[in-house]
Amino acid sequence: MAGGDERPEARLERAVRVAEQALIEFEIAVETFRVEVDNFSRLHHQKLGPMYARLDELDARIAEARAARTGDPEDLRRAEEARAAVLPMPGVDELFHDWIDSDGLSPEAAAMLTDRPVQPPKRVRPGEEARRLYRELARKAHPDLAREEDERKRREEFITRVNAAYARGDEALLRELSAEWEAGPVPAERLSESEELYARLEWLAQRKDMLSALARELEESAIGAMLRMAPEDPDQLLEEIAEQLLAQVTERETELAGLVQ
Repeated sequence: MAGGDERPEARLERAVRVAEQALIEFEIAVETFRVEVDNFSRLHHQKLGPMYARLDELDARIAEARAARTGDPEDLRRAEEARAAVLPMPGVDELFHDWIDSDGLSPEAAAMLTDRPVQPPKRVRPGEEARRLYRELARKAHPDLAREEDERKRREEFITRVNAAYARGDEALLRELSAEWEAGPVPAERLSESEELYARLEWLAQRKDMLSALARELEESAIGAMLRMAPEDPDQLLEEIAEQLLAQVTERETELAGLVQ
């Protein structure tokens, strides 16, 4: 048909399709960033957590040493606050959680107990191939493309598995999931009424607002802000923060040594 003779439903259908694809691309971007934030948070805690704990302990000891010297009530109060801020040492079970394998201590645990360098943490982000496979699957199998409730549930279950594989950077599993999707049933298309299409557009708009709020929350979080400082090389950012913390630890140890002499 010529453009002027096109049915209103056809134009509305095209608008829905465009909105669906735009929302899927937005969801892919948000999910990718969420995985990066989660992984960076885990590595931040794994790599830098002991340094933060060491700084807290040194701050408490410095405050206690200063209070012991002066006997000043304000210094004593500060010492009590500093000590209260130090997290209690974990129990033996917590300390050795995931450190024991069939041969005894894991290599990482043995290295930590003997002061040898610990194996570097895994990459912060899934590899490029995993990211490509994830985007491809999300665009094909996204639940937002379903028009029937049963089809939506099938897609939601499938995408949950895709997201889990992507979060682990499991390229082999993502390839298996891609083959599974290609071999699966193709959802049937059917002509939608104008009312259904308008309702669909409204739902897509609400979904976009929800994702926008989630994206803002991720970006404004402490970890998200740190990650955005070095999106291309977050591993290097961790190294730089670790160097800064080590310098602070050295300063605190020197200060403490001067107080206890």
